[in-house]
Amino acid sequence: MTESLQVLIVEDDPDVRLGCEQALQLEDIPVAGVDSAEKARRKLSRDFPGIVVSDIRLPGMDGMALLQEIRAIDPDLPVVLITGHGDVSLAVQAMKNGAHDFIEKPFSPDYLVEVVRRALDKRRLTLEVRQLRARLESREQLEGKLIGRSPAMLRVRQLVTELANSAADILIEGETGTGKEMAARCLHESGPRRSGNFVAINCGGLPETLFDSEIFGHEAGAYTGAGKRRIGKIEHASGGTLFLDEIESMPLAMQTKLLRVLQERSLERLGSNTPVPVNCRVVAATKSDLKALSDQGRFRADLYYRLNVATLPLPPLRERREDIPLLFEHFLLQGAARHERPVPEADAARMGRLMAYDWPGNVRELRNVADRCVLGIEKGFPPFADEAPAGPRSLPDTVADFERALIADALARNGASLARAAEALGVAKTTLHDKIRKYRLGEQN
Repeated sequence: MTESLQVLIVEDDPDVRLGCEQALQLEDIPVAGVDSAEKARRKLSRDFPGIVVSDIRLPGMDGMALLQEIRAIDPDLPVVLITGHGDVSLAVQAMKNGAHDFIEKPFSPDYLVEVVRRALDKRRLTLEVRQLRARLESREQLEGKLIGRSPAMLRVRQLVTELANSAADILIEGETGTGKEMAARCLHESGPRRSGNFVAINCGGLPETLFDSEIFGHEAGAYTGAGKRRIGKIEHASGGTLFLDEIESMPLAMQTKLLRVLQERSLERLGSNTPVPVNCRVVAATKSDLKALSDQGRFRADLYYRLNVATLPLPPLRERREDIPLLFEHFLLQGAARHERPVPEADAARMGRLMAYDWPGNVRELRNVADRCVLGIEKGFPPFADEAPAGPRSLPDTVADFERALIADALARNGASLARAAEALGVAKTTLHDKIRKYRLGEQN
């Protein structure tokens, strides 16, 4: 299939160029033609979705020079050269220099189509491999930031990957400490706006009197003390991502202005009547139920529906306890490097306390606990406080959570091999298989 790829014909003879274009169009192969190498050069980039068919003899830059230019841009971009009867030796040299193939004049339309199809197949494979590698690299980067092997976190990473390349504004939902800003940064860094600014605003941390100036900016003299023009956060995020944390805390008057920006993609600085176009993606985050707040009149319903195009729910840590050992190990390593201390041992007793705790502060609280362990000051603080935590979990539930986490960790460390994981855990393969089914560790969605 060649629907997504095109052929760029570079030929100064209009009759030959038209004949090539018609031959390919009759086979439903997208084609475009130019009459010089210079014009062709301006259309090419590293991931050009197609191939180049060029005459060797061209005015100005010839086909051999164009070949070298293309090789510098993308050595994997197939170039087919058209040669005259006396240029065969030159074409052979071009093949040695990296040309994909050559066609000797005169040639039949069928032969042109045959050569072009082979080159398109090669290009398609090259681009598919590149895309796959890019996705794998992005996935590896995500796994290092959105940490966890639980089905819930696999789903989060899948959603981030799917939403990163869309233009839709996104609402991230999750309790305090679940990693909403980290998820927003991953969306930014995994998408096409990664080279732009990531601008974060805590809507609950700005005084209402400064909201207009901070978010929309102001002109010189807009108010007392405004000595010079100031670019607002939204304008600074143009070309990148604007992250609005605790969006539920934004004053209603500001919600109205934000809604207008989202709808019109332009703003006016304080003290100005001139609209300034903005092109930023908005990612909002909330720990509250915005629908319930809008029903109560405490959040604009139209803004809620405008932000609710795509949602990214983040699970609380208590609902993915099997991720605690991996997260705790990660935070211990980070803390040891930051504080220049040795990495403390995460023994079974300590891990048992971690698994039994309900983590009201979620991942952020776990990171703080890891820091205290590195510094040796964890005693007296949850979950290592001397007093029993309120609402203790039952022994069977605690044991089950601990066992599930150990099995998940063993499977991950042994490449999901049942035999090696069973050996590492010191249990029979049949026993481990039954427990995997019991804890539904084989589920990936």
